[in-house]
Amino acid sequence: QVQLAESGGDLVQPGGSLRLSCAGSGAAFRFKTIGWYRQAPGKQREWIGRITSDNLVYYDDSVRGRFTIARDNAKSTVYLQMNSLKPEDTAVYYCHALTGLGQVWGQGTQVTVSS
Repeated sequence: QVQLAESGGDLVQPGGSLRLSCAGSGAAFRFKTIGWYRQAPGKQREWIGRITSDNLVYYDDSVRGRFTIARDNAKSTVYLQMNSLKPEDTAVYYCHALTGLGQVWGQGTQVTVSS
Protein backbone atom coordinates (compact mmCIF):
# COMPACT_ATOMS: atom_id res chain seq x y z
CA GLN A 1 0.00 0.00 0.00
CA VAL A 2 1.32 3.43 -0.97
CA GLN A 3 1.73 5.97 1.82
CA LEU A 4 2.54 9.64 1.26
CA ALA A 5 4.16 12.35 3.39
CA GLU A 6 4.61 15.98 2.39
CA SER A 7 7.33 18.29 3.64
CA GLY A 8 8.94 21.61 2.83
CA GLY A 9 6.19 24.06 3.70
CA ASP A 10 7.28 27.39 5.13
CA LEU A 11 6.65 31.11 5.37
CA VAL A 12 7.93 32.88 2.24
CA GLN A 13 7.69 36.43 0.91
CA PRO A 14 5.71 37.26 -2.23
CA GLY A 15 7.80 36.58 -5.30
CA GLY A 16 9.79 33.94 -3.49
CA SER A 17 10.25 30.24 -4.18
CA LEU A 18 9.71 27.03 -2.28
CA ARG A 19 10.08 23.35 -3.05
CA LEU A 20 7.73 20.82 -1.54
CA SER A 21 8.43 17.10 -1.39
CA CYS A 22 6.04 14.18 -1.37
CA ALA A 23 7.82 11.10 -0.09
CA GLY A 24 6.18 7.82 -0.91
CA SER A 25 6.50 4.33 0.46
CA GLY A 26 5.55 1.05 -1.10
CA ALA A 27 6.87 -0.71 -4.15
CA ALA A 28 3.99 0.56 -6.25
CA PHE A 29 4.87 4.24 -5.83
CA ARG A 30 6.79 4.46 -9.08
CA PHE A 31 3.77 3.19 -10.99
CA LYS A 32 1.34 5.73 -9.55
CA THR A 33 0.16 9.05 -10.85
CA ILE A 34 0.81 11.54 -8.05
CA GLY A 35 -1.31 14.63 -7.78
CA TRP A 36 -0.81 17.87 -5.88
CA TYR A 37 -3.72 19.72 -4.29
CA ARG A 38 -4.08 22.66 -1.96
CA GLN A 39 -6.67 23.95 0.43
CA ALA A 40 -6.83 27.56 1.55
CA PRO A 41 -8.68 28.58 4.72
CA GLY A 42 -12.42 28.54 4.15
CA LYS A 43 -12.09 27.12 0.64
CA GLN A 44 -12.45 23.72 -0.96
CA ARG A 45 -9.43 21.62 -1.78
CA GLU A 46 -8.34 22.33 -5.34
CA TRP A 47 -6.22 20.44 -7.84
CA ILE A 48 -2.88 21.95 -8.84
CA GLY A 49 -1.40 19.34 -11.11
CA ARG A 50 -0.23 15.76 -11.48
CA ILE A 51 2.61 13.67 -12.82
CA THR A 52 2.07 10.24 -14.34
CA SER A 53 4.25 7.18 -13.96
CA ASP A 54 5.85 7.96 -17.32
CA ASN A 55 6.48 11.61 -16.41
CA LEU A 56 3.63 13.29 -18.23
CA VAL A 57 2.79 16.44 -16.30
CA TYR A 58 -0.41 18.47 -16.21
CA TYR A 59 -1.13 21.78 -14.45
CA ASP A 60 -4.06 23.90 -13.50
CA ASP A 61 -4.11 27.28 -15.25
CA SER A 62 -3.68 29.05 -11.92
CA VAL A 63 -0.14 27.69 -11.49
CA ARG A 64 1.04 26.86 -15.02
CA GLY A 65 4.32 28.63 -15.73
CA ARG A 66 5.08 29.18 -12.03
CA PHE A 67 4.94 25.66 -10.58
CA THR A 68 6.83 22.59 -11.77
CA ILE A 69 6.18 18.97 -10.80
CA ALA A 70 8.91 16.36 -11.10
CA ARG A 71 9.57 12.91 -9.71
CA ASP A 72 12.59 10.90 -8.65
CA ASN A 73 11.55 7.26 -8.49
CA ALA A 74 14.92 6.23 -7.09
CA LYS A 75 14.03 8.32 -4.02
CA SER A 76 10.29 7.56 -4.21
CA THR A 77 9.67 11.30 -4.14
CA VAL A 78 7.64 13.77 -6.15
CA TYR A 79 8.54 17.46 -5.99
CA LEU A 80 6.52 20.62 -6.39
CA GLN A 81 8.75 23.57 -7.25
CA MET A 82 6.88 26.81 -6.68
CA ASN A 83 8.21 30.09 -8.05
CA SER A 84 6.86 33.64 -8.13
CA LEU A 85 4.69 32.88 -5.14
CA LYS A 86 1.68 35.06 -4.43
CA PRO A 87 -0.30 35.60 -1.23
CA GLU A 88 -3.16 33.67 -2.83
CA ASP A 89 -0.92 30.59 -2.96
CA THR A 90 -1.20 30.41 0.83
CA ALA A 91 -2.71 27.03 1.67
CA VAL A 92 -2.08 23.57 3.01
CA TYR A 93 -0.58 21.51 0.20
CA TYR A 94 -1.31 17.82 -0.19
CA CYS A 95 -0.13 15.04 -2.45
CA HIS A 96 -2.45 12.29 -3.56
CA ALA A 97 -2.47 8.88 -5.19
CA LEU A 98 -5.22 6.61 -6.33
CA THR A 99 -4.60 2.99 -5.49
CA GLY A 100 -6.55 -0.21 -5.83
CA LEU A 101 -7.62 0.24 -2.21
CA GLY A 102 -8.80 3.79 -2.71
CA GLN A 103 -7.46 7.32 -2.43
CA VAL A 104 -4.32 8.03 -0.44
CA TRP A 105 -3.50 11.50 0.93
CA GLY A 106 -0.54 12.83 2.82
CA GLN A 107 -0.97 14.85 6.01
CA GLY A 108 -0.34 18.17 4.24
CA THR A 109 2.27 20.90 4.62
CA GLN A 110 1.53 24.57 5.26
CA VAL A 111 2.70 27.22 2.79
CA THR A 112 2.25 30.84 3.79
CA VAL A 113 3.09 33.65 1.39
CA SER A 114 3.25 36.94 3.21
CA SER A 115 5.49 39.95 3.69
